Amino acid sequence: MSLSPPVPRPRPALLTLAYLAFVSLGLPDAVLGVAWPSLRSTFGLSQAMMGSILGTAAVAYFSSGLLAGRLMRAMRLGLLLALSTGSVALGLTGYATVPLFALFLAAACFIGFGSGAIDSALNNYAAQNFGPKHMAWLHAAYSVGAALGPVLMTALLTRGAGWRTGYAVLAGVLGALALTFLVMRRHWDAPARAPGEEAPAQVATASAMEAVRRPRVWLQILTFFFYTGVEVTAGQWSFTVLTEGRGLHTAAAGTCVSLYWGSLLVGRVLSGFVVEHIGPVRMLRGSTVLAVVGALLFAVPSVPPALGLVLLGLALAPIFPVLMSETPRRVGLDVSHHAVGFQVSAATAGVAALPSLAGVIAERWGLQLIAPYMLGVAVLLTVLHGALSAVADRPQLSR
Repeated sequence: MSLSPPVPRPRPALLTLAYLAFVSLGLPDAVLGVAWPSLRSTFGLSQAMMGSILGTAAVAYFSSGLLAGRLMRAMRLGLLLALSTGSVALGLTGYATVPLFALFLAAACFIGFGSGAIDSALNNYAAQNFGPKHMAWLHAAYSVGAALGPVLMTALLTRGAGWRTGYAVLAGVLGALALTFLVMRRHWDAPARAPGEEAPAQVATASAMEAVRRPRVWLQILTFFFYTGVEVTAGQWSFTVLTEGRGLHTAAAGTCVSLYWGSLLVGRVLSGFVVEHIGPVRMLRGSTVLAVVGALLFAVPSVPPALGLVLLGLALAPIFPVLMSETPRRVGLDVSHHAVGFQVSAATAGVAALPSLAGVIAERWGLQLIAPYMLGVAVLLTVLHGALSAVADRPQLSR
């Protein structure tokens, strides 16, 4: 019987800073949808032009993830976080001030690149130092930030302050966080664990080429791609499927979608309490199988849609953070900084590609195929994780 490694106990001050960082990372992510009508009117844009903003930021985010491993090797974490957060703040400042839409797109590059570096660096650090419980709660904190951003923008718009003011406030928050990272940059370089707890042995870092030669890294990459694909496809398309495809009332469909996103947040909070008791491997296996069940229930029109969506959200909730937490053990500590960056890029690609493919399917063959398509992606996710677990987890589960 193999013993699991001891659960780390991070220093409280550093853990608090990490939670704050994840909340702030989520703040700008969901704001565009609220600001879009006013922003579109300001620049005289068509509805389709929102895609150019999202696409520009996604390309920068993807590129940043690919380079994250090299950036983490080239500079200390505290400085990287300070510079990356400053990049996001600079981009948000551009959103609030630029007079031309072309410059607005340029500002999106700063936001995407900085956010990708923050995401990769924080996830890599948390995976190595905080354990699966705090990783789950850190991603719940991100969800809190993503929920607070639209609330802030809505409050300012309803008071007549304008969308630029909303982005200016967000720029101020991220700028303050960048200064905090800069002032506290040495805290990230000190041992992350509480006094008296043994630190892990130092491991030499390998190159990005060494990382891509390992099949486990590719299995992790594909798992992240399909995970974010099914999560975002469910979130973006379920309302249209329910209203235009199944004739559900707008209010009822909106409630179902809200319950789905809420179940992701609740699931991440709850998973933090139980993951260290049942083990991250068993949680991942159970969650991927449960995601298939939730997607299957949503694909059956006679089943109340809220049941399938809530079950799907609860099942998906722990997968991303626990997968991240397991990355160093599964792929090797020496390449984990590269692997985490690749995974962030793969997740970004999944967000862009799989919901877009759902739109193509709906356009050519009808909305009724989107729910079975979601089910198929959930099955692929489960199969991929099963393959990964078969090669990476057998010693841990042996008895």
